Amino acid sequence: MSEELNAVSYCVGMSIAESLMQQNLGNLSIDVFSEAVEDVFQGKELKFTPEQANAIIQQYMQTAMQQQFAVNKTAGEAFLSENFKKDGVKTTLTGLQYEVLNEGEGAHPGPTSQVTVHYHGTLIDGTVFDSSVQRGTPATFGVNQVIPGWTEALQLMRKGSKYRLYIPQELAYGSNAPGGVIQPYMALIFDVELLDFK
Repeated sequence: MSEELNAVSYCVGMSIAESLMQQNLGNLSIDVFSEAVEDVFQGKELKFTPEQANAIIQQYMQTAMQQQFAVNKTAGEAFLSENFKKDGVKTTLTGLQYEVLNEGEGAHPGPTSQVTVHYHGTLIDGTVFDSSVQRGTPATFGVNQVIPGWTEALQLMRKGSKYRLYIPQELAYGSNAPGGVIQPYMALIFDVELLDFK
């Protein structure tokens, strides 16, 4: 094998390993991993179909993520079970909790309405992760283009309403956290003011 091919081989290995580390797969068996690479390169019969392999990987990663971030789920559930008891907090059938800070007038947005809102989002410990209020610019989007907790809450509101939403993780991002300070399975809090809709 040429020196150039050795270098390329090493670099491909580096790249794959770094990618696997980023996906929390750094504890794979190098021996079994190498066996699979060799089997593919040599055209041998593989132990799993691509579909089976994908299902096995997804199941493993889902379980690993649930274990890694279980503390977020537990903390969110504990917070919401206490918050439920507070005066003025209402709970819907889905588990969404909200407080009416100001009630507007008129009709409610529908599931396909475009809304313009001001919002301020925090974790349950008060950490701010996003705020149109701080930016000084309202946001406009479709009611059906946001997390389920928002989609539900916006349709309860009227123009001029301001609600505080306490959103369980399953109505927020669940396991598909967007990154930043929002981790998988976190409950979220939003102050949302419905400025207008059409």
